Amino acid sequence: MIAFNSIQTTSKGTDMPSITVRNLSEETHRALKARALAAGRSTEAEIRLILDQAARPKQRIRLGSLLSDIGREAGGVDLDIERQEQTEVRF
Repeated sequence: MIAFNSIQTTSKGTDMPSITVRNLSEETHRALKARALAAGRSTEAEIRLILDQAARPKQRIRLGSLLSDIGREAGGVDLDIERQEQTEVRF
């Protein structure tokens, strides 16, 4: 069983969020260490890479790109839009 104990964030610009994983099996821990060693990385760097790839897969759908592609495939649309007069706002 994996339990995510905390995700800590701070207001300082240099600190990164951290995650503590509790109750990780010894088998999984050994496998992560072996995988990291084979790749020439630290165990922490290997786990970061795994989390990055799982959370942000390269083939994920990006909404802005999807909408742009749909518009392009449809041939685009020309709209006649009249600009409204702006009123000055004073504070």
